[in-house]
Amino acid sequence: METTSRADVQDAAATPGVPGEDVAAAGQGMPAAVRRTVDGYLMAAFPWYGLDEAFAGPRWLMQVGAAADGTVEHGATGHGEEPSLKVETTAESRAKQRFAVVVTVASRPVRRSADGTGMLEATSVSSAAWLAGSGLLSCTWPSQMERALRQDWLDQQTAIAWELADDLGGSAWSQLTLPVDGVPTDFHYRESEYGWVLAGSAREGVHVGAYGRGMSAYGLGFSVVKDITTYA
Repeated sequence: METTSRADVQDAAATPGVPGEDVAAAGQGMPAAVRRTVDGYLMAAFPWYGLDEAFAGPRWLMQVGAAADGTVEHGATGHGEEPSLKVETTAESRAKQRFAVVVTVASRPVRRSADGTGMLEATSVSSAAWLAGSGLLSCTWPSQMERALRQDWLDQQTAIAWELADDLGGSAWSQLTLPVDGVPTDFHYRESEYGWVLAGSAREGVHVGAYGRGMSAYGLGFSVVKDITTYA
């Protein structure tokens, strides 16, 4: 199957959703060396996607994920209220947070790994679904749970997110058509008690995923970000 394997995704990014770390970093599981600035976005050889001009709220940067050779492979842009997992943030206030994060994944064919010792599978819509699903988890893990139990919960939910992303034709997903650069585009869509996740492909040689809470996915539209520095 043409999808980035779980191991391959983690070659290009550290394990997602690490409890206690900054949610923007944990949301996409990026290496600490890739700092939260616009620089990494400007290094990408593919266009970034975000919500279209119909969204008038705040926009902010997440982080990019890079392969071992420094090639930017994916990243995300945030919209709305930046989620927080600080201990003093109550579950009630987190439930009221309204945000949508758009994940852009470069479309890659089967290729050699950066060190030349193996092959990486092609990226696909499943890659975008996996990154979006793990990103949503990083915004929803139970911060009041005892640390060891919390890690068990996160490991379990992360495994489930991977299995779901690897089975986009399964009953957990429905079809949702949303505009991408003004063109109606089919997405795989699912909801959970934590929020929603969707994934599809754009016409610019990238796969697009998204996750959010408090903002309905049904009214969203996506478009190429003309100037990524406006998010900084």
